Amino acid sequence: MLSFLKKLIGRDKKVYEKQKTLLITGTPEERQKIAEDAGTHPEALYYLAKDTDPNVRRAVAVNKSTPVQASALLANDKSTDVRLALAARLVELLPGLSEEKHSQLYAYAVQALGVLAQDEVIKIRSALASALKDHAKAPPKVVGRLARDVEREVSEPILRFCVALSDEDLLEILADHPDSWAISAVAARPKVSAPVSDAVVNTGDVPAGKVLIRNPGAVFTDELLHKIIDRARDYPDWHEDIAVRRELSLDLARKLAGFVSQKVLDVLEKRDDFDPATRAEIVEIVKRRIDFNRPGGEAETSESKIERYVKAGNLTPGIITDALAWQDHKFVLLALAHLSKIHPIVVEKMLGSGSAKPIIALCWKAKQPMRVALELQRSYARLQPKDFMYAKGGTDYPMEPGEIKWQLEFYGVDLS
Repeated sequence: MLSFLKKLIGRDKKVYEKQKTLLITGTPEERQKIAEDAGTHPEALYYLAKDTDPNVRRAVAVNKSTPVQASALLANDKSTDVRLALAARLVELLPGLSEEKHSQLYAYAVQALGVLAQDEVIKIRSALASALKDHAKAPPKVVGRLARDVEREVSEPILRFCVALSDEDLLEILADHPDSWAISAVAARPKVSAPVSDAVVNTGDVPAGKVLIRNPGAVFTDELLHKIIDRARDYPDWHEDIAVRRELSLDLARKLAGFVSQKVLDVLEKRDDFDPATRAEIVEIVKRRIDFNRPGGEAETSESKIERYVKAGNLTPGIITDALAWQDHKFVLLALAHLSKIHPIVVEKMLGSGSAKPIIALCWKAKQPMRVALELQRSYARLQPKDFMYAKGGTDYPMEPGEIKWQLEFYGVDLS
């Protein structure tokens, strides 16, 4: 202690001569007054960080002149009030403690925040989370720890708002099967990347799915929207929110129109961000989908429905995609068998092969466009996106004639 005082006094005798006696023999009130003074030398404040009186130590924690190095002591202080005060001050300091300009000071601050993030008192962890949730420069390791806290009042603000929380952390948290409220918090973030959006949907949490779909800041890929629409059949509460997503393409609108209510169909028809041609096609799709699901008689079978469409000369690619939208797989199978002149048993084998190539060969033989082949891969065969074969140049078949012929011959199709 004496060596510390000699060093302290030697640096600035005028300042410390007045304070040295009080640092050792002063009353708690006198020491607190020194601790509260912004003009007190940093070394004196560091010394007072170990004071026996908690009020003195709290005053040190909030004093703007207290060196960041004292945070290591104060973060482990036995007083909850001292630790709370330190947390508030460190969060206030963070924006100015960039890693480039003040790397050592930043390291001290992060170390202390890391200790506070594991504090046994929930009140402290909660206060820290509440303070850090709006800080873009919050230390990633600290917010990552808070995001994994078992207490909702600690982790939810970070999961919901903190932009410093990385996608890697979010994906790891979602993979760990968190509670529904945690998934919804992630789904409601101001910005949700495509991988995180996909992970939210993959949890299978229905309320969180709705939160995500309603979130304009969530990024959806085409494949994710297809996945959402597939699952939405069982969740009518999702339908209207999907219908107004800006990413909804004509292809996706076709798919959605197959099973939603008239109210949602009205929403689709009235979207003014579609061009006139697209709106006209959606109106036609809506009408056709309704007609497709309206049976020709009480006992109409898939076979008789096929016969009705063939007789009317209306067994078109649009009708096949309508049937896929309604998940009428038997109709699809029989329609492709009729159009390709391939036996239904063989068609079923080709569609169930687990490969895109037989499906494409089948569609080529049935004179269907590649968009039908793609939807068959997705909706009928349930292939993984990585296994899809897409149109070449947007509309052309991706396989050469010789390869298509080989696929058809492999399944015993007579090409003569």
